[in-house]
Amino acid sequence: MNINKRFILSFVAPFMIFISAIGLIFRDKSRKIFYLPIGVMGVVIILERGITRQLDRKNILKKIKSYQKAK
Repeated sequence: MNINKRFILSFVAPFMIFISAIGLIFRDKSRKIFYLPIGVMGVVIILERGITRQLDRKNILKKIKSYQKAK
């Protein structure tokens, strides 16, 4: 069975947030700061995906509307 790479990579950002949360909960106070960048990057990846998808949809809708007006 062939597994799609995009399917596997879609779990990376939530896994980064999960690792960060576990690290923040179970590590002692001096080591907690090392888990913040991992969590922040996971959140940024998810937000960037959503914003990019939203902008792409708007651009596609504009193109469809411009073709409809041309006819």
